[in-house]
Amino acid sequence: MSEYKPKPMLAVKEALDFLLNAARPVTETEIVDTLQANGRVLAKAQVSGMDVPGADNTQMDGYAVRAEDCVSGTAELPVSQRIPAGHVGEPLQPGTAARIFTGALIPPGADAVVMQEQCEASGDKVIVRHVPKSGDWIRRAGEDIRNGSVILPAGTRMRSQEMGLAASVGLAQLDVFRKLRVAVFFTGDELAMPGEALAPGAIYNSNRFTLRALLENLGCEVDDFGIVPDSLDATRAVLRRAADGNDLIITSGGVSVGEEDHIKPAVEAEGKLNMWQIAVKPGKPLAFGEVQKAFFLGLPGNPVSSFITFLLFVRPFILKLQGGGEAKPPRAFAVRADFDWPKADRRNEFLRARLNGEGGLDLFPNQSSGVLTSTVWGDGLIDNPPGQVIKRGDTVRFIPFSELLY
Repeated sequence: MSEYKPKPMLAVKEALDFLLNAARPVTETEIVDTLQANGRVLAKAQVSGMDVPGADNTQMDGYAVRAEDCVSGTAELPVSQRIPAGHVGEPLQPGTAARIFTGALIPPGADAVVMQEQCEASGDKVIVRHVPKSGDWIRRAGEDIRNGSVILPAGTRMRSQEMGLAASVGLAQLDVFRKLRVAVFFTGDELAMPGEALAPGAIYNSNRFTLRALLENLGCEVDDFGIVPDSLDATRAVLRRAADGNDLIITSGGVSVGEEDHIKPAVEAEGKLNMWQIAVKPGKPLAFGEVQKAFFLGLPGNPVSSFITFLLFVRPFILKLQGGGEAKPPRAFAVRADFDWPKADRRNEFLRARLNGEGGLDLFPNQSSGVLTSTVWGDGLIDNPPGQVIKRGDTVRFIPFSELLY
């Protein structure tokens, strides 16, 4: 009898490349008010129809002057006018100064601003105790944005910064891809919801809360089918409902091959499925396939495994589906390990760690896939290659959660 040999596990990059190559980005677009565009993905490049600033203006409160009038360092000049922001001053006459306030337009004839701390007001005059250079404290027209320039390329995910930039050039509406529609459900007779009494052997369904929040962070519309009983018929029925009108179905739990794990046969009956063993810890089992026109991703049930496989695989897959093009790999930083990790694993480990006050990393003491407190305590993940031990003082590859959650 031939010896059974398990299939080799996929490397993290192999699995991710497969997912991204299979993704079909949404193409439908809509126009939304810029105020409602947070988290949306631009379908068209946005072009400025104006210079920003629109005209030369002052960076601070002070006095607009001609630099040549202030070469003495103690010039005494009559104050000819007062120019608040939003008002247009008169041309500045030689030998005079204009009181000016942050954001106000520079009057014709002035070529410098002297900050008020370097001036002394005296009745209707000002003593300028500084020798300014031409251009001091003046923001030039168009120095930030030029009329006709692309300020936001297609595929940009709108954040607070991008929304402010769009508004700064007067863009009241934006062309964006429609939101990705994602269905979720959770298998297991042992699952209960917070607020319910726990029966013997039951646990609260933390994955429902974690995965929904992760999807909402990414701007998805979430269609939540809740907890599904451990039966093949129930799982198949929910899969059919979830596939109707959604782009992606995500589940947690039930992706192993036990008698009570019904995800695999249910997806195979309703669509097609790839079952993967990935060389990642925590995580390992991941299911990918399609049900009708919806993609399917089945995550492991352990809460940390579910969380990390979402960050590593589901997030970049969603980002591509949303029309933003290829998701950029998360930035990783070389940081000193202030701990020992003496036992190497054959899988690519993602260890929960946080930065300490000395610029190094501390490791959460319990790296079990069921210890959800590690994800709250930590600042991010150490990407530790297969077969790699870590000694105190070694440099490791650290990916902050800020690179993985949005």
